[in-house]
Amino acid sequence: MLERILGIILPVFCIVALGWLFARRVRPDMTFVNRISMNVLAPALVFSALASKEFDVGANALLLIGGFAIVIGSGLLAWPLARLIHVDTRTFVPPMMFNNCGNMGLPLAALAYGAAGFSPMVALFAISNLLQFTVGIWIVRRHARFASLLRNPAVIATVLGFVSATTHPALPEWLTTTLKLVGDALIPIALLSLGARLADASFGDWKIGVIGGIVCPLTGLGIAALLVMLVDPDPMQKGLLILFGSLPPAVFNFMVAEQFGQEPGKVASIVLIGNLLSLVFVPLGLGIALRG
Repeated sequence: MLERILGIILPVFCIVALGWLFARRVRPDMTFVNRISMNVLAPALVFSALASKEFDVGANALLLIGGFAIVIGSGLLAWPLARLIHVDTRTFVPPMMFNNCGNMGLPLAALAYGAAGFSPMVALFAISNLLQFTVGIWIVRRHARFASLLRNPAVIATVLGFVSATTHPALPEWLTTTLKLVGDALIPIALLSLGARLADASFGDWKIGVIGGIVCPLTGLGIAALLVMLVDPDPMQKGLLILFGSLPPAVFNFMVAEQFGQEPGKVASIVLIGNLLSLVFVPLGLGIALRG
């Protein structure tokens, strides 16, 4: 079991480390890379995976509901904790809700479960993205216009992907192939970008970073374990929910905080330390998931 877990997580962390080393040496400007990842690669991946013949909305309904519950439940648990430790809820709550299911979750699911587990994890990624670009941004900026949030490429791709997965329109092969090729580029680029982003992060607010880095996977794992006991999904869906719950805060939380001036230093520390602590929580989650 240990050998299998290492075989799954080591390639992911090696690529992240490669991005970190490159960024420490070259100091690249990642603005364009992150923009094309979020506005082109991620939407293409979400749509192509949801619209593929391998993904069945009905068969994965419990998984989608579970992912929604983990995201919202983590936020509800984090809200009173933020008040208890005297941290602005707009700073603390979003990183507890939105985890690294894109940069880290997708490659881990592909390595652990192969193609059969990849599309369902993309669906969880789509649900998380949909909530982050709507509810998440609303938490950080209460006056954000909901209509403008719905125009985000990731939101549009998620809606169209689920519509396609439900109606199964006859899409031309050249289009599906193009979208798949573009979407497949996201995983290695996202892992390298994660490493590059972590190279710029600071340990300055290490206390809140440690708290957030522990709370995010613990609340996710706790809610996932409760859901598994209540709904009893099949072994692969159970494993994906546990894996999803164990993931650290997403780097995109820092990008949103930076964009809206919502204490980006504290959010950066939560993301940095949370991703370092994933060396503990991700193997734990994988170990539970692979036991079925």
